[in-house]
Amino acid sequence: MIKYIRFVIILFLFTATALGVKAQSTATTSSPYSRYGIGDIDPMLMPQNVGMGGIGVATNRINNFNNANSLNPASYASIGLTVIDIGLYGKFNTLEKSGQSSQSNANFRLSHIAFGLPISKRSAISFGLMPYSELGYNYRQVRPNFGTGLPGDTSAVNYIYSGDGGLSKFYLGYGFGIGKHLSIGGNISYIFGNLKETQSTEVPSLAGVLNSRIEEGNSISGLNYDYGIQYSVDFSEKKHLTFGYSASANTKLNTVNSYIVSSYYRNGTGDEGVATDSIINNQQPSAKIQLPSINRFGIAFQNDGKFLVGADYTMSNWSKLTVAGVNKGLRDSKTFNVGGQFTPNINSLSSYFAAVDYRLGFIYDQTYLRVNNTDIKRYAATVGLGLPLRANNSSFYKINIAAEIGKRGTLVNSLVKENYVNVHLSFTLNDKWFQKYRFD
Repeated sequence: MIKYIRFVIILFLFTATALGVKAQSTATTSSPYSRYGIGDIDPMLMPQNVGMGGIGVATNRINNFNNANSLNPASYASIGLTVIDIGLYGKFNTLEKSGQSSQSNANFRLSHIAFGLPISKRSAISFGLMPYSELGYNYRQVRPNFGTGLPGDTSAVNYIYSGDGGLSKFYLGYGFGIGKHLSIGGNISYIFGNLKETQSTEVPSLAGVLNSRIEEGNSISGLNYDYGIQYSVDFSEKKHLTFGYSASANTKLNTVNSYIVSSYYRNGTGDEGVATDSIINNQQPSAKIQLPSINRFGIAFQNDGKFLVGADYTMSNWSKLTVAGVNKGLRDSKTFNVGGQFTPNINSLSSYFAAVDYRLGFIYDQTYLRVNNTDIKRYAATVGLGLPLRANNSSFYKINIAAEIGKRGTLVNSLVKENYVNVHLSFTLNDKWFQKYRFD
């Protein structure tokens, strides 16, 4: 038992350090659409849920395998064994824009570490660390005629946009059952990290001209709350219909906000010189970020050991997002998820592949973005596998692999279409740690 605890502590500290550094400085995405709001929002899903189209509001124990599903903390009530879930994430995307060559990028990171510990037969706690948002982009827009369109203005203007950083989320939650069918739970989360964005204006054809740059940074920290409920209807010992609801509260985070406007020049070789002047230098040590409220609804039907199918619907009030008192100009979003998994023969001894979980799903996301009078939508298909490993006494292991293949945006109205493949990999352990033995 001691060796397990030592291993978990070391692993947790290592992952916390790695994800903390990521949140402070390193971009783990390369998408111009992460420029808006506070970056691309992570859906808080484990790979086993990603493979099923991102459903999770009404799922808990899947095919009798315990999971730390933070999307709905009511699911913790179904945790009967100690759960450890550690994952990796890779994103491969290609950006397309009319009249320009495509650009491909790849990013990798540790995605999550999560724990579930049963307290009683119908209650458990869960805690872990995972990304909350990702910010990473770098692109250029060239406008002819000084950006005015007048024939007399012959020089082109470069507008350069870049962003870097992200937010991480450490959560602690508890879920418990009331009677046989009802479960309730909640999370308290600490969100932290840095976001940095710059916008530069340059006139490259004029030697010695002063260029300008706007830099905005936010060092963010604060608490957020999630709560949820699940209700199951049993048609038989193995067949269950579960209804789920979970929500994230519209709390406020603290941010140290800086806004700097400076001028600089480039020499004859194109190298940037030091800033010649700071036109504006505003520091707001006590600014706030208003997060939106998020409401999720789900339904899932499961035949234990055979299959699970379900659907989720999420409404997010992103039009209320403000940073340092400034509304970010987003709109409310709606997301539909549908998917499931099938296991041919979970107890098969003759064929390993008959005991594998096969997952499939679909996502439609009416995002919070409206750019150039065009709604930005996301469509994706997901596939996944749950690969069981050989059990050891009371320990059960599974490798979960999932891929999300989708697109976001469009080529109309001078916009960017993003084609992407997100790959998720995790190792999940179910074990009975605190078992009392009659004999030594």
